[in-house]
Amino acid sequence: MRHWTLDPLQLLPLALLALAYAMRVRTLRRRGRPPPPWRVALFALGIALLVVALASPIAYYGEESSFAFHMVQHVILGDLAPLALLGGVTGPILRPLLFLVHPLRHLFHPLGALAAWALILYSWHLPVPYEAALHHDSVHALEHAAFFTGGILMWAPVLETVPMPEWFGTGAKMGYVAVVRVVETVLGNVFIWANSVFYDFYAGVQRPWGISAIDDQRIAGSVMMIEGSLVTIGALSWLFLRLAEEGELRQRLLERGLDPRAVRRAVRYGRAKELEQAR
Repeated sequence: MRHWTLDPLQLLPLALLALAYAMRVRTLRRRGRPPPPWRVALFALGIALLVVALASPIAYYGEESSFAFHMVQHVILGDLAPLALLGGVTGPILRPLLFLVHPLRHLFHPLGALAAWALILYSWHLPVPYEAALHHDSVHALEHAAFFTGGILMWAPVLETVPMPEWFGTGAKMGYVAVVRVVETVLGNVFIWANSVFYDFYAGVQRPWGISAIDDQRIAGSVMMIEGSLVTIGALSWLFLRLAEEGELRQRLLERGLDPRAVRRAVRYGRAKELEQAR
């Protein structure tokens, strides 16, 4: 296939990840506690996105001639794929990994995760490390791993893949998502409005469709902005509907005379039905 890079060193870890997930889902089904089909579909989408990012012509053009294609690769690796993968996991699926997750739980604190993600995003777009990644395969692999890790850290608090502090409820998550996109928007605007090419590598190569290096850079910034805007709209819409649902549920429980603090915690952590049944 033209410009597909079927590198076993890149694809084997994805195959092992998909196999481990499938085996865990199979175990849960045998126990009568299967994850919802939509979660399995999301995880499969995440694996497919990683394959596209690492093996498709997007990877070829991004590594050889186009900042715009490279940006597409990075938003898939650092945003879309982590979001889909995390959306596909549940507590029971992750339970065998709790011995690994528990010591690292502080890394997923909303403030720490946000800071780590922003540091990864900005530091790898500085000219020296970015161009080093283009010239050295080992550095490029490290860059991709960093973006993917940053995406996992950034989305985990929103999806509550591991338990978050009580104060980090749905309203706080909406603010968190907004801050994430402001941070990303600043960088995207830098690429869109700059009058000089940031990376010398792209100034000396033949780009697809003969576009100039500065136009290629502006397209890259636009890719970052558009992808971020669409994801933000989706995330905030979901959180807004969830916030409204939580408000109605909280009010209903309070009207039944339940303890306000117990109600707040039950609604916050999705245990409202248990509270109702206990009553």
